[in-house]
Formats: sequence, C-alpha cells, structure tokens
Amino acid sequence: MNTKILMVTSSIFLIIFGLGLTFVPNEISGFINAGMNQTSILFLQILGSLYLGFGMLNWMSKNNLIGGIYSKPLIIGNFVHFLVTFFALIKIVGKYSENEFSIILTITIIYTVFTFCFGYVFMKNPNKVASSN
Repeated sequence: MNTKILMVTSSIFLIIFGLGLTFVPNEISGFINAGMNQTSILFLQILGSLYLGFGMLNWMSKNNLIGGIYSKPLIIGNFVHFLVTFFALIKIVGKYSENEFSIILTITIIYTVFTFCFGYVFMKNPNKVASSN
C-alpha cells in the first residue's frame, strides 16, 4: 500500500473536519441538532483543534517510512482514532433522521475505509524501494 497517499488523504480529511469544527461550530451544531449552548460549541472547537493537529501530524509524516516497526506510534494513533470513532458511528448511524442520516453514513464509510487502511499498514512491513544508483 502506498502510505503517502493514505497519509495525504487522511490529513486532508482531518484538516477539513478540523477547520469546520474550529471556525463554524455554530452552524455544524445547528445542522446536526446537537444543541447550541456555549459548552457544546467550546467542545466542538476543542475537537476541531485536535483534528487540525492530527491532520498536520499526518501531513508532515507523509514522506516517512511507515509500516511494521517504522512510525509505529503514528500508525497506532491513527488506527485507534479511526477504529474507536468507527465503532461510535456504527452505534448511532441508524438513529438519525433522513437529513442527517446521509451525512453520518458518508462519514461512517470514510472512517471504515481509513480504519481498514491503517490496520493494514499496522500489520504489514513497508515495501523496500529499489535504489536508482
């Protein structure tokens, strides 16, 4: 698996989520009917900063050798994040109304793909690239 593509796509996904949660938490909270008190908006902004930080970490690690024992903390962090969120989304995906269901289902599918990709990278050793000397 080309880990550079995985790291770039996951970083873009996380950065977009992070920017949305950081800068438009009122609109996101209103759209998913999560309530719009100051505490929930603050938690969405804190969550957005976490997504931004994780996305930047993935972006800056895109050129590293990843897999097996290489960059293990990075892979475990991504794998656990996507796996735990995947389980949380699976638990609630059917409880949303028709408007929110399509968005939650799309996010669940994206998390499923990233979970399996990071799990695969976690279990496999990186491919050696032939030198061009």
